[in-house]
Amino acid sequence: MRIVKIGLMGWGTVGCGVVRALRENAGVIRDRLGAELELAKVADLDLETERPEPVARELLTRRAEDVLEDPDIDIVVELIGGLEPAGSFILKALENGKHVVTANKALLAHRGNELFRKALDQGRSIRFEAAVAGGIPLIKSLREGLAGNRIDTLFGILNGTANYILTRMTEAGLSFGEALEEAQRKGIAEADPSLDVEGVDAAHKLAIASALSFGSVIQFDKVHVEGISGVDPLDIRLGREFGYDLKLLAIARHADGRMEMRVHPTLIPAGHVLASVKGAYNAVYIHGNEVGDVMLYGLGAGMSPTGSAVVADLVDLARDLADGSPDHVPPLAFRPDRLREIPIKPIADVVTCYYFRFAALDRPGVLSKIAGILGEHHISIAAVIQKGREVEGAVPIVMQTHEALESNVRKALGEIDRLDVVVSPTRYLRIEVPHSGSLP
Repeated sequence: MRIVKIGLMGWGTVGCGVVRALRENAGVIRDRLGAELELAKVADLDLETERPEPVARELLTRRAEDVLEDPDIDIVVELIGGLEPAGSFILKALENGKHVVTANKALLAHRGNELFRKALDQGRSIRFEAAVAGGIPLIKSLREGLAGNRIDTLFGILNGTANYILTRMTEAGLSFGEALEEAQRKGIAEADPSLDVEGVDAAHKLAIASALSFGSVIQFDKVHVEGISGVDPLDIRLGREFGYDLKLLAIARHADGRMEMRVHPTLIPAGHVLASVKGAYNAVYIHGNEVGDVMLYGLGAGMSPTGSAVVADLVDLARDLADGSPDHVPPLAFRPDRLREIPIKPIADVVTCYYFRFAALDRPGVLSKIAGILGEHHISIAAVIQKGREVEGAVPIVMQTHEALESNVRKALGEIDRLDVVVSPTRYLRIEVPHSGSLP
């Protein structure tokens, strides 16, 4: 039986998941593959810390070169994370004739175009199912399962930490700080959670998924990103009165020759299937012109789910190596010569519905002043809630609008916030209705 030798770089949480999946599922992998995946070397700077999945001492090394330079290793699995030295290690692996599997979404978002070109030049493959949405088979779905479709929209809850925090703020009325502290105690949030709560992690994933969906090169630097650290539980509660739940949503659209790529807190209908995604789970909602609406749901991170995705790539790649065609499906789904830099719609040009919360003095005529400015900027009001006095002399006025242009919204809110009857900056959230999906 043919043996495919694997070199693992990074023996952390996901690395242990890979070791476990290779060990526990060795039999079913052999039956599916007709070959054996053998863990030949494991490189990590820390070899002393006890791991949940041990590795034989003779396989361990602190030297990256022991993996990258070993002529017997067929596939290098990069699970170090970060931009460097991971990027240099992948380039060296490709130059040394090895194929690569990675879970490194940040690296692919920043340098994926370069790395995929290098792989093509070297006649090698880079696989990255685990880089977006963990154990959810999103990459394979976009590359293969939906290949007969023209995809026009993708909505994703792509960060489990942020989704957990918003779930706890919604269901328990916690502040952002309280929900974050709870997530850190439970190991759901990192000690430094900034990449998760400020939307950057979701933006990395959206940049990759957008390229796969629409035939674009990766354009991470053009993703509009807003996080959840400024979310007020009051807005979650008032949004629910309009029939909406709040999610950190990653949104991609392709229409009229331009793409939208944006990550921000978003109100979605409470009955929509995405609103049912709670806790640390991820979900991706896709619309294709032939298949219609599709949703993929599951754990987007963690040892076993992410390790499962890495091993799935190893199995696919080993199959292709046996057939002599290691990259029969291009990394970004489209042939490299057909990829293009699709123009990105700036956030100012986005048209959507909005939620506003004004803090105004309790005086006659305030509502008419605010409505007048909105009307001057072509913003139509769909509903209004005026709550009882919460702070001496000030009341919250809450509005839902019909579709409006973002640039008009910003101009209008700038004028409203300068009114002497408005006591603090207006809070606003965008509202999206992702196609027709809803709970039964």
